[in-house]
Amino acid sequence: MIFDLEKLKSEYGDRLEAFKSLLLEYNSKYNLTAITDENEIYVKHFLDSVIPCDFFKKNASVIEIGSGGGFPSVPLKIVRNDLSFTLVESTGKKCEFLSVVVDKLGLNCVKVLNIRAEDGGRTPELREKFDVAVARAVAKLNTLAEYCLPFVKVGGRFIAYKGESENLNDSLNALKILGGAIEKVEEYELPQGCGKRRAVIIKKVAPTPLKYPRGRGLERKKPL
Repeated sequence: MIFDLEKLKSEYGDRLEAFKSLLLEYNSKYNLTAITDENEIYVKHFLDSVIPCDFFKKNASVIEIGSGGGFPSVPLKIVRNDLSFTLVESTGKKCEFLSVVVDKLGLNCVKVLNIRAEDGGRTPELREKFDVAVARAVAKLNTLAEYCLPFVKVGGRFIAYKGESENLNDSLNALKILGGAIEKVEEYELPQGCGKRRAVIIKKVAPTPLKYPRGRGLERKKPL
């Protein structure tokens, strides 16, 4: 499924417009995004979210870590209704927004959890229960991997949405410790000069040792 901006607007414009309206309505209260130009929202949020959609197998169970304003989960759900999502977000107000989006857009099989990722990753009901974990965040890959890989079944994937500047070799040791290995790096360029992006596809090749995630902020303070 190959997307460009025109295809995205023509096939899914009504629901994306509804999502965009909610995003802009709640943004002033909940600080969801610094991007408020409507065209940039389509390119930098919506299009960027859905370009890697073919790396999600049919009917996959997906957990999103640090959902924030709902990227990439909500645009992905709009274009891939077969996917089921669990959205993990530690900020209560952002969870309120996500719940409104799920309700107003009539998104089925989407659950919002107001928990910290490091707590959820140690919860038996969530640990190694998902086909895919996804994150679109500013943290480095070694930090994101410790948050995300504990949720993924062996044989599943962690898909990290990244910019072009990070040296992925810095995270190889962390991935090995956590049971992951880079399967593919999909590079793409957003239109209208909005920058180069990468989807880092990580295969879960072994169980994550039980001591991870470590918690107490160590994932960021002392990354593997």
